[in-house]
Amino acid sequence: MEQYNVTGMSCAACQARVEKAVSAVPGVTSCAVSLLTNSMGVEGTADEASIIKAVTDAGYGASKKGASAIPAAENADALADTETPKLIRRLIASAAFLLVLMYFSMGHMMWGWPLPSFFEGNHVAMGLVQMLLAAAVMIINQKFFISGVKGLIHRAPNMDTLVSLGSGASFVYSVCSLFAMTADVAGGGNGESYMDRFYFESAAMILVLITVGKLLEARSKGKTTNALKALMRLAPQSAVILINGAQTEVPINQVKKGDVFIVKPGEKYPVDGTVLEGAGAADESALTGESIPVDKAPGSFVSAGTVNLNGYMKCEAARVGEDTTLSQIIKMVSDAAATKAPIAKTADRVSGVFVPVVIGIAIVAAAVWLAAGKDMGFALSRGISVLVISCPCALGLATPVAIMVGSGLGARNGILFKTAAALEQTGKTRIVALDKTGTITNGAPVLTDIVPANGISEEELLTFAAALETKSEHPLAKAITAAAAERGVTPPEINDFTAVPGKGLQGNLNGKTLSGGKRAFIRNIPEAMSAKADALADEGKTPLFFAYDGNVIGLIAVADTIKEDSAQAIKELREMGLTVVMLTGDNRRTADAIGKNAGVDAVFANVLPGGKEEIIRKLRQKGRVTMVGDGINDAPALTSADTGIAIGAGTDVAIDAADAVLMNSKLTDVAAAIRLSKATLRNIRENLFWAFIYNVIGIPLAAGVWIPVFGWTLSPMFGAAAMSLSSFCVVSNALRLNLFKPYKHKSNKKAEPVDLTDLQIIKETENKSMEKTVKINGMMCPRCEAHVKKALEAIPGVEAAAPSHTENNAVLTLSSDVPDDALKAAVEEAGYDYIG
Repeated sequence: MEQYNVTGMSCAACQARVEKAVSAVPGVTSCAVSLLTNSMGVEGTADEASIIKAVTDAGYGASKKGASAIPAAENADALADTETPKLIRRLIASAAFLLVLMYFSMGHMMWGWPLPSFFEGNHVAMGLVQMLLAAAVMIINQKFFISGVKGLIHRAPNMDTLVSLGSGASFVYSVCSLFAMTADVAGGGNGESYMDRFYFESAAMILVLITVGKLLEARSKGKTTNALKALMRLAPQSAVILINGAQTEVPINQVKKGDVFIVKPGEKYPVDGTVLEGAGAADESALTGESIPVDKAPGSFVSAGTVNLNGYMKCEAARVGEDTTLSQIIKMVSDAAATKAPIAKTADRVSGVFVPVVIGIAIVAAAVWLAAGKDMGFALSRGISVLVISCPCALGLATPVAIMVGSGLGARNGILFKTAAALEQTGKTRIVALDKTGTITNGAPVLTDIVPANGISEEELLTFAAALETKSEHPLAKAITAAAAERGVTPPEINDFTAVPGKGLQGNLNGKTLSGGKRAFIRNIPEAMSAKADALADEGKTPLFFAYDGNVIGLIAVADTIKEDSAQAIKELREMGLTVVMLTGDNRRTADAIGKNAGVDAVFANVLPGGKEEIIRKLRQKGRVTMVGDGINDAPALTSADTGIAIGAGTDVAIDAADAVLMNSKLTDVAAAIRLSKATLRNIRENLFWAFIYNVIGIPLAAGVWIPVFGWTLSPMFGAAAMSLSSFCVVSNALRLNLFKPYKHKSNKKAEPVDLTDLQIIKETENKSMEKTVKINGMMCPRCEAHVKKALEAIPGVEAAAPSHTENNAVLTLSSDVPDDALKAAVEEAGYDYIG
């Protein structure tokens, strides 16, 4: 999405006009204009010149946002509130003239204030002074008239058009009355009867009150971008890098990937990188919302904008400029503000026709009162009141201010929504689908149980196991060797190491055979130990047996353990009335054990990567689905779900496919994201309600609909006051979101969990994978194994193949039954003998 700055917009009608103009440009697939940030996001193949021309032809200004290499303070200054100081100066000057005007026009009548003797009985002089004072206020606030007239010329009337018409009509009518008074005096009259026809004070008061409203609105709008500005100011402006061994301070945009930089205690890391030397702790709360410092040591990753609390750190730059984590966060928050939530479409449709309709209502109201026998002054007041009380701004701001505050609040807590639609839709979730590995669990197996045989100590068993597993690259082997290292166990060296794919490991230690692996690989397992292995498997753990010199010496259990916060997070989700399901490629026994410990509603086991997407599609038949994952194989499911949420520590592919990203990689943030989305959506609805109801009540009142019934009238000045407060109230309501606590849990007793039983999706979507071992002769080396593996895995239904030239077989994992003829043909075509 290309980002543009847009100037000259004053209300939702302007926003709608720009969107319509740019959307009509050939090659533009989507366009979203933000009145809040005066920016525009455009997708498609249209060139920059065509887009800018379309905006210019519509009567506004546009320029492409420059690609920023760093999220520095000057970028935050681009969001600085420059409008408020201008409005304050305008308001002070306008108010000074208005006070004098009010003194001359109403002071002597309402409060009995004395007038200079020159004006006693000189009504023409009084009128001239009021006209000049009102004209001064109009000149000071000429922006309303310039923008309003420009909107009319381009046939795109906006809020400024309404204000300029209302104020201008009052002024013109008053000037005409002044000329009539002058003619009356010249004819021998005193002109006093024309004094009641002066509306100079209304013309000026309307402009001053609207300026007050604009000032309040500008101040409030400035606060909505505080979170984004705070993120932009995180990155330092310079970095200390090593050049030929000497420390040199350079501007941050000169740091390149591979540069070595130095960070001292109390300083911020300038770019993302890897620690080369030094140890300490980093405060990453600005990025993740997590207040606990994170320890850093050689090999640790550091992020731009985080603070080095202690230790002298030497790091290598890994990601610089727009590629840093901080820059990506800023881009996500900015893009979310530049996109539109689906709920805003109704307001956009209304805004597109709002101003012309209001002008029509004002003309009709004035005409009706004239036809009813009222004088021109009364009828004109009704029309002007309609013009100045109508407020398209409140409609235009109702959604974007809430989106900006909501996305900013999320960013402060490490929850990043990529689009406004994602922020809105997440709160409508009914089903939460969680990937198991890396989402519910830690994603890496660890040693959980050591069960030695009689006469063998735990340390001896771990020593034997580590000696064998040190030679293997399997994740389960790494769990055992890591546990041995933690306990200070030094494994002996083994010889003649052999790995039997899918079964186990074997080697020679002190002239005797040492074996380890699955139950089928180890012989003569005692019944008690086998029963213990079954019990461990029921808990979701993987038991590995070990034998030395033909005797079983024990078993070790390894498991991918559940994260500390997973069970609590799932409990919170269920208490919110959501249905929580778990997706995993594990077997049914392991999956059920983990699902039971985690507390999910349903478990889908034996799921292949492609099967996750199928499950999501079927779950969507029962309600809105949010998918949470972290791996490459989760990307299709994340895309298929109504909302995809990626764990921040996951792969780039998953993060790219997701609609939201959790920087903390904590499952409790899923519940927080849903709560925040609900609160934002509720706030948007409140804003839209008040914006609509304000106009629904205000316009008929201003037009005089209730005069025959209740005698209610509304002067143009009160109409302008009401208009000035409407946008301020909407923005202030959105700012209340900053007080929302996304981690404060409240159970929802009313919400019923989704019933999944009638879909039969467990039976339909679980992959009943089978394992088959086939005998193959002719394989002589690992290269032969690779040929056979490639041939077998090309057969539909063969999920994986593990050939072994030492065992003269291949262990096949099948997703469906595969005929022997197909297996035989593939093996023989590869040049080997298929035995069966």
